[in-house]
Amino acid sequence: MKRLLAALALLAAACASAPEAPAPGEGAPIRLGVSYTLHSQVLGEDREINVWTPPGYEESDRRYTALYLIDGGLDQDFPHIAGLGQFGAASATYDPLIIVGVKTGVRIAELTPPATDARFQTAFPNAGGSARFRAYLRDDVIPFVEARYRTGGRRAIIGESLGGLFIVDAFLNEPELFDDYIAVSPSLWWDDRVFARTAAQRVGRHAPSDRRLYLSIANEGGTMLDGVAAVRDSLAAAPDRVTLRFSDRSAEETHPTTFHPAALDALRWLYAAAEHDDRPAPWWLTEGGTPPAN
Repeated sequence: MKRLLAALALLAAACASAPEAPAPGEGAPIRLGVSYTLHSQVLGEDREINVWTPPGYEESDRRYTALYLIDGGLDQDFPHIAGLGQFGAASATYDPLIIVGVKTGVRIAELTPPATDARFQTAFPNAGGSARFRAYLRDDVIPFVEARYRTGGRRAIIGESLGGLFIVDAFLNEPELFDDYIAVSPSLWWDDRVFARTAAQRVGRHAPSDRRLYLSIANEGGTMLDGVAAVRDSLAAAPDRVTLRFSDRSAEETHPTTFHPAALDALRWLYAAAEHDDRPAPWWLTEGGTPPAN
């Protein structure tokens, strides 16, 4: 109850400071967040970074977990994942977050580790830039965000498909970069399921930690399912290195539909609110009545 009231207060404050509504018949831009052009020393070019902050951020002094979103351009997944940030703040079912959208360019080039299988080397000659993109996050994006926003607590990262492959790659090869990892339907078919064969060895080199990883699969099947299942089993066998949550969504989701519901499930698991408003629904919702006037 306390958390719900606090969330409503934050939303009220945000509404109070919102710009005036346009005159009838006129339009106005809808503000979703702040978009930056960041010059990357690692990549040697300008890149788009998008940031959403919770309602009441400007009026508070608290620090927030930052969730870094791969494929986080305005024309990629930033709008709907920022929507999950808004939903969490409004429902008070999980903690408020800062959402950082990191736009990608050529995804197969930036989000894949180098292929060792000759078939993949031939088919994808421009692949293999994941370590460079990870350095971009580490050396350019994270310092930029943490110098400008009140981040704190845990640092998290989320991605889907090739973005999910990047998440698993980052966890296995540079686990200290983030505290929480969310890999939705990761493309673990890559390089003939290389991480299926090497995940156990890689995670075995990790120091014991409180890191967490959410891993899900939709109805993709085939080598993708094989790769996810093998990585799942390797991580489940190392509970002192990572706390794993696996979500099999194959009965209800396809590859194009799984990201949003799986991301919601992951956020509810990772950042569940300590208190929930468990009051019953208002009578006018359950008994067909008329809601009271505002």
